[in-house]
Amino acid sequence: MCGITGFCDFEKKSNRQILTNMTNKLHHRGPISGYSFYEIQNSNIGLGHRRLSILDLSAHGHQPMQFEHLEIVYNGEVYNFKEIRAELKKLNYNFKSNGDTEVILKAYHKWGIKAVDKFNGMFAMCIYDKKEQKFILVRDRAGVKPCYYYNADRFFMFSSELKSFHENNRFKKVINKDALSLYMQRGYIPEPYSIFENTHKLKAGHYLEFDLKTQKIDELKYWDVVDFYNKPKLDISEHEAVHEVENLFKSAFEYRMISDAPVGIFLSGGYDSATVAAILQSNRSKKLNTFTIGFKEKKYDEIPLARNTAIYLGTNHTEHYCTQQDALDIIQKLPEIYDEPFADNSTIPTILVSQIAKKDVDVCLSADGGDEIFAGYNKYTSIIKKLEIFEKIPNLLKPALANVLRQKLVHKSLVMFGGMINSETRCNKFAEILDFDEKQILKASGIFTKKELTKILNYLVNDLKTNFDYQINQNKISNLLALDYKTFLVDDVLHKVDRATMSATLEGREPLLDHRIIELVAQLPSDMKIKNGSKKWLLKQIAHKYLPKKMMNRDKKGFGSPIQEWLKNELKEYFEEYLNEKTLNQHELFNVQEVINLKKQYTDGVNINANKLWYILMFQMWYKKWMN
Repeated sequence: MCGITGFCDFEKKSNRQILTNMTNKLHHRGPISGYSFYEIQNSNIGLGHRRLSILDLSAHGHQPMQFEHLEIVYNGEVYNFKEIRAELKKLNYNFKSNGDTEVILKAYHKWGIKAVDKFNGMFAMCIYDKKEQKFILVRDRAGVKPCYYYNADRFFMFSSELKSFHENNRFKKVINKDALSLYMQRGYIPEPYSIFENTHKLKAGHYLEFDLKTQKIDELKYWDVVDFYNKPKLDISEHEAVHEVENLFKSAFEYRMISDAPVGIFLSGGYDSATVAAILQSNRSKKLNTFTIGFKEKKYDEIPLARNTAIYLGTNHTEHYCTQQDALDIIQKLPEIYDEPFADNSTIPTILVSQIAKKDVDVCLSADGGDEIFAGYNKYTSIIKKLEIFEKIPNLLKPALANVLRQKLVHKSLVMFGGMINSETRCNKFAEILDFDEKQILKASGIFTKKELTKILNYLVNDLKTNFDYQINQNKISNLLALDYKTFLVDDVLHKVDRATMSATLEGREPLLDHRIIELVAQLPSDMKIKNGSKKWLLKQIAHKYLPKKMMNRDKKGFGSPIQEWLKNELKEYFEEYLNEKTLNQHELFNVQEVINLKKQYTDGVNINANKLWYILMFQMWYKKWMN
């Protein structure tokens, strides 16, 4: 795992020292640094790399790496590099190293961008083609590895993280207000947007060509999960489907154990990580290293469930309870680690478990993607039930019903007579759902509704087009799964895990996101994913081959933190520091009185969603770190 950065400056104001500073800002992504700097006729060009040695620990794997007219900086792993290397050797290519970087570079030399179709892994890379005078940026299919780019005023730069950009005074850090509104709805900023103007995320499954002669950018798609959902469903039995997916699991999981450094597994109380650990341990006599984080608050604690799995499998298990002091220590670091506003509170246990794991291993497998691929979230069945109800409502009545649901009297009545918590937001969400068709229903899943945003934000919000607007003409389950894969998975889950693991200089790997798995499962009938009300049915059939059904038959716990409880106690002082009139008025982005009222309601004991205040708090802390 590594960090990459670089630039092409047509004004020639970026020099070698700036490149060094940009690269070294990514020190947490790897201890070994490498730089290339060129002054060519029309521009200054820099490529920077921080290396965490996982494959081929020798200097032969250092970057930037060159071959003929090509030069590469690369972050990630291509797990099937040995097969590709063998193919290239037959085509008379020779190799000095035993890692994957040289294979990627020579594969591109042979096949151009089509080489990406051969790669099984996670990656973000920049290839500098000196003959064609182009930068080629590539991001993996699922978006496991991050890649940002900035383009303005005859200046182009890229990086694994935004923090590098701040080291170059050519970077103008102007807040993108429309992107901020997206953050306020979801707690993250969906691709291709960033918190800054002229700054973008390279989309998952895409590559970008930047022409140094014309300064033109082309961003092109090479892979899309929707293409596989849109294929005809496979005509295979449930038994055949279980067999095929299980074989893919074995292959994908073993690929992600390839390493010249120690490997471990994040083990939660759920099916996904238990399945990964069980299949891998079943083929080994040596004990795997597994790691779990828990909380004293039982609602959030996964340690007893994970411990049972670890004991059954016989892993070398480490568990740690997240104390309030642990949380306070990490919260202070969140704006540095997540260098654009990000409000998923499960960052806290994810960072902590990464720190714990780093003491014993350099690589850890994380079983993300299981819910989005196999339909594990409760929201899927909940949304479908809502849709079935809404479909019975005549279209002519929907606007009137939506209007009723937005009335404050209705909200108060539901609290008084129905005991509904957070009634205003929930009713407004239902009203928004009535305004959408089923393909767009996830757009109404944010913490703040659009109506609430107009009160909280101090400017007019423009509705940016995101992957939430993607049209998928499949059944309800397929539509929801495909959209979650393209939105929540890449922009929340994978963003969270990459920054958390890398903050501890730990490589995180995602075995369930092997593209072969989703390409097959997307073509399976939906009733193999949710069957007779049982979510994640197909994955569970595989898990029960390795783990007792009785032990695994337990309620799903969300991986989060007890923010609701902490904000009323230990984190209360953060409210006073960041949510006061003076700090809120610094940027004039929020309606200050609305935020103050929201804070007062919460501290007075009104049942409102604590995440609303957490979102604002995380933005305020980010603003102080990066904008002041």
